[in-house]
Amino acid sequence: MSGFFDIPSDLQHSWAGLVGLHLREALLPVAAGLLLALPLALLCGRFRWLYPPVLGVTTVLYAVPSLAFFVVLIDYTGQTELTVMIPLALYSLVVLVPAIVDGVRSVPDETLAAATAMGFGPVRRYAQVQLPIAAPAIIAGLRVATASSISLVSVGALIGNQGALGNLLAAAQKYDRPELAMNAVLTTAALAILCDVALVALRRVLTPWMPGRKQAASPREELLAKGAAR
Repeated sequence: MSGFFDIPSDLQHSWAGLVGLHLREALLPVAAGLLLALPLALLCGRFRWLYPPVLGVTTVLYAVPSLAFFVVLIDYTGQTELTVMIPLALYSLVVLVPAIVDGVRSVPDETLAAATAMGFGPVRRYAQVQLPIAAPAIIAGLRVATASSISLVSVGALIGNQGALGNLLAAAQKYDRPELAMNAVLTTAALAILCDVALVALRRVLTPWMPGRKQAASPREELLAKGAAR
């Protein structure tokens, strides 16, 4: 077991340090992708003709191999974490944009009409009505994007030890230590599972009206009740 966590010194990190680095390189791109996907989804919701080309662009970006992104970016960002995180952020869009758009479009027309009647503008209606109701679909997209990002970080090992836990795969071959490869695989899988459990818990907190929870009014029901009261 001691050999399992005995990390070669040339990786410049302990096992815990590699775990923290892996989480940073995986989760920051997903957060950046979400920040970019939210306004894109708002525009796609308001201008329906915009959705197909946006979806097409995100699909094309996802089809570009990470190594090709590295070749383009490395002249500008060098052999750094940023070179790994930029492609991961772009890859997340192919999941997050459709998830948000589909979730927002599932909001009933009467709910939108009630919000408009109460004086909600497009941006406020999007942020306070549509996004809360679309939370289950958005969290589902985040679960897929997060698991994908955690697995793809390891590719960064190809550009100067920027693969976090993926660096252990290269070290396993270099030092003929298969336990390092097992460490990388098991730890990466554990991180993906833990992050998925955290997102499921977040969904339960954000959506108390979902089945299996104590009965609570959904944002749609609260809004309609307020509208009726007026």
